[in-house]
Amino acid sequence: MPKYMLIMRGTDEGAAAYAEKDFREVIAEMGRYNEAMMEAGVLVAGEGLADSAEGAVVDFTAETPVVTDGPYGETKELFNGFWILDVASKDEAIEWARRAPLHGPGNKLEVRRVNGVEDFPQDDPWIQKEAGWRERLGTE
Repeated sequence: MPKYMLIMRGTDEGAAAYAEKDFREVIAEMGRYNEAMMEAGVLVAGEGLADSAEGAVVDFTAETPVVTDGPYGETKELFNGFWILDVASKDEAIEWARRAPLHGPGNKLEVRRVNGVEDFPQDDPWIQKEAGWRERLGTE
């Protein structure tokens, strides 16, 4: 089955709205959502991310990459977390995304298919090495 990543994106406005919510209720809503995906057998992985103030951006526009520590000033969208689902189709991934407890201003989930090794030339030596690495790591 194909895998899809649900990429949680938000804005400063959305973060401000969430800051006003009861944090325990936010955790409970996410917990129920995650539990539903686990019980359905579709959740492969999922993580939330720390505040952008703890991060950095490496910009490759110049010949020498430039590192900028967070926070990043005014942000239109931040990548706040993700889930990886093992589902039958994009439509099923979208249905799970629609159930996410992310209602509020500026919150979005981007749904993207995760490439599998089968999407690349099988005779490429690096693809063959990666298949071996995945087998050794038990992530095949």
